[in-house]
Amino acid sequence: MGCGRRGWRRMEPESLYNLLQAPRPAEEELPQGEKKKFLPPASRKDPKFEELQKVLMEWINAQLLPEHIVVRSLEEDVFDGLILHHLFQKLAGTKLDVEEIALTAMSQRRKLEVVLEATNRCLQVEQPKWSVDAIFNKDLLATLHLLLALAKRFQADLPLPPNVQVEVITMESTKSGLKSEKSVEQLTECSADKDRAAKDVFDELFSLAPEKVGAVKEAIVTFVNQKVERLGLSVQNLDAQFADGVILLLLIGQLEGFFLHLKEFYLTPNSPAEMLHNVTLALELLKDEGLLDYPVSPEDIVNKDSKSTLRVLYSLFCKHKLKDGPDRGPRGPPS
Repeated sequence: MGCGRRGWRRMEPESLYNLLQAPRPAEEELPQGEKKKFLPPASRKDPKFEELQKVLMEWINAQLLPEHIVVRSLEEDVFDGLILHHLFQKLAGTKLDVEEIALTAMSQRRKLEVVLEATNRCLQVEQPKWSVDAIFNKDLLATLHLLLALAKRFQADLPLPPNVQVEVITMESTKSGLKSEKSVEQLTECSADKDRAAKDVFDELFSLAPEKVGAVKEAIVTFVNQKVERLGLSVQNLDAQFADGVILLLLIGQLEGFFLHLKEFYLTPNSPAEMLHNVTLALELLKDEGLLDYPVSPEDIVNKDSKSTLRVLYSLFCKHKLKDGPDRGPRGPPS
């Protein structure tokens, strides 16, 4: 399946690995139908990316100093569950029923599964950006997302470098060959975003006037239904019905006059990854049109976060609520 405006494109295997400047993985490492992210060398050498790893390593080492545990590489030292085991126990003040020393790959993986299960339960993240497979296979991006989630939960004042983002290349093995997509992955917030957060209308609404949230939702539901009823759609629950991105994309197409080919998104998404693909595409279209003036995470939409869903729909509501007259003809997504 295609991958939205930016598009999946077929690349010859050799040129792809030249682009990555990385060893070509063995065929069994990327079975047909599976995807894998790669960090190009330029991303790895980005000073802010290196600084982020340094801050996280210093934080971990400070936490585990009494246990005489030292981390020198997040990519090489975290995969087997030992560091995560001790770090989680220290942060959460709990004891995990798992073997202390795991020497074989099988026992290390089993240990990691136990530690991540407890960690995910504590963090209450519905769609984590990490997994046992990713961490065990030394996926640096997944490891960073996990450590950042732990830092946010247990030490929110950790001085992380702001606005750290890296370019990643996602490869998918298909029947027709390898497909690739370039994207930018956000790891930490912009400092300006943090400053704006206090002034965001929806933060104020939810904290100062929660009794009015229902009325705002009702107004936006009415607006949305006026726009999508011609497609035979009806919305009752904003959070749930917009989580997979389908109605959001169709709504944007109606309001902004975009023609979205069925190959660009999943009309009936069957997995969290497909839902995330749809929502990410929708947010990119809105950003390209200058409609999002507040950072919204696609994961928050997929996880049915009311505030994030309202922010996105309100951006469309503000632009189109007073519009009258005939619809514009469909046009392609912005390039």
